[in-house]
Parts: sequence; C-alpha cells; structure tokens
Amino acid sequence: MTVIDTDRIRGCLLSGAAGDALGAPVEFDAWPTIERTFGPRGITDYTDRGGFGLGAITDDTQMTLFTLEGLLRARDRGTDPVAEVRAAYLDWFATQGGAVPHRTGDLVTDERLHARRAPGLTCLSALEAIAAGKTAANDSKGCGGVMRVAPVALTAAPEESDRAVFTLAGELARLTHCHPSGWLSAGVFAVMVRCLLTTASVESAVDVGLTVLRESADEHDRVETEQALRAAVALARHGIPHPDDVERNLGGGWTGESALAIAVCAALCAPDLREGVRIAVNHSGDSDSTGSLAGNLLGARDGVAAVPTEWLDSLECRDLIEGLAKRIGG
Repeated sequence: MTVIDTDRIRGCLLSGAAGDALGAPVEFDAWPTIERTFGPRGITDYTDRGGFGLGAITDDTQMTLFTLEGLLRARDRGTDPVAEVRAAYLDWFATQGGAVPHRTGDLVTDERLHARRAPGLTCLSALEAIAAGKTAANDSKGCGGVMRVAPVALTAAPEESDRAVFTLAGELARLTHCHPSGWLSAGVFAVMVRCLLTTASVESAVDVGLTVLRESADEHDRVETEQALRAAVALARHGIPHPDDVERNLGGGWTGESALAIAVCAALCAPDLREGVRIAVNHSGDSDSTGSLAGNLLGARDGVAAVPTEWLDSLECRDLIEGLAKRIGG
C-alpha cells in the first residue's frame, strides 16, 4: 500500500477539529434558527455563540485525540490497541469528572481537554461502567462511536488490510455503542479515511467501504448503514442539498449511520473542503459531529493546505493536534 503523506494526516486531524468547532455553536439548533441567525448559507465561520469561544473543540475532537493517544501507545509498546484505547477513554472520562483512580496517558494532564462541551451521555454511561470493571450494555447507535475513530486509519500499518482497519474501528466504537449501526458505521468510516489518505476519490472510498461492510457483517446488522450510505450517494448526485433535504433523506446525524451519511454526502457534492464542511454543519441536527466527520474525510483527501487559514489560526488545541500528528510518522 502507498505510504501515507504526513500532510494528509495533519489535514485529516486539523480539518476534523475545525469542522467540530464550526458546527458546535449550532449543534442543537433547527435549520430555520441557523438561517435566521447567520443568513441563507448558514454558519460559515467560527463564532463564540454558546460561550465556548472562537474555534473551541468539543468531545468529538477530545475523544479523537484520546483514541490516537491509545493507538500510538499500543504501537510503541506492542500492546493490544483495544485495551490501550479503553484506558485512554477512561482518561478522557476522568477529564469530564468521572471517577477513575488510575491515569495512563499524557493528554489527561492538559487542562484544555478538561472542558466539558456537551459530552455524549452514552459515552459517559458506558465509560462509567467500564471504570467500575464492567462492560457497556446498551443498544445505542449514537454517533459517539463513529466520530472518534479516524486515528485508526491514520495509524494503520501499510501491510494491514482494509478489513483489519474496519474491524479495529468497530471494536473501538463498540466499547461504548453496542448497536450494529453504531459500530459498523465506524468501521466504514475508518476504511474511507484510509482510502482518502492514499489519493482515492470520495466515490471510490465509498465503494471500498461498502465492499468491506458487506464482507464483514451479516445483512441484518449492516442494513441501516448500507442504506444510509446509498441514500447519501443518491442525494449528492443532485448537487448541494438544501438543509431540509439533508434531514429528510439522511436524518439529523444523531446516530452513527446518519452522521456518516451526512458527512459522505457533503464530501461527495462539495467543490472543496470549506464548502464540504459548511454543508455538513448546516442542518437541523448534530452539526459538530457531522462537521468533524466531513472534515476528517476531506482533510485526508486534500491535506492541511485546503483548510481555511482563519479556521486553523483560531483552532483550540491546534498545537496538541499537530504534536500528535507528528508522532504518527515518528
């Protein structure tokens, strides 16, 4: 497999964080409210609306960084990546006020990551169970599984198969989200990111993701994820969709398969990264998660130069993200 360009790794992480920061202030707003506040194109640049500050990241990027820290630790030590990421997630849980007696990584010491930015309740309850020595027992297909697994693609060894990437991403999502649509969507997403890191088009990345999904999951489990992806492709064929059409055809992005579909649709129909992220956040739904996913995809395809300078200049924890990105290649 082609060696991954480190610029695309940086682009994936930074653009994902930028999409998170762009969408966060409108996460719980209906499209008419967004349109009334920001105009017919919706939100297009950072705002401190919501009180977090310009360029503030949320739990989406926080958990992505903790995923990456766990995977890097597993690579450096030759240990089990699922166990290391589970420990990293407990570190993140501690930053959100969770009772975790033992800390394992460096990120937990960065006070910026202790900010509580509407963390997902499923993640919190699942990690509370894990901290108590249990396993998560839920039927959640929320998007909290898919939104954090891009690092699986970024750290995959060249000799690893796409199916291995799919499996690991699904296992990491399944730590907290036990419904198939919550973790199969994560597997597809990681495979797509990996394809885009190696110069594939979004269209071909979708095809590869669907192929691995069909090879790795039975029809009953995969049906929602597969249907959501096909709906995304169909909607994107008509050009840039109206926000109402996004919700009508793809949902609000609150579930794994819906968030993936919105990000894929945006990446398919947009002429560039800025527009793709804008499309992904402007709808009546989980705007920070869909913006983060679209940013990951398009940043992996286009590299860091495609991310608007003003988004990078004000991005919270940019230095931390850049430092972790360098460790991937090291």
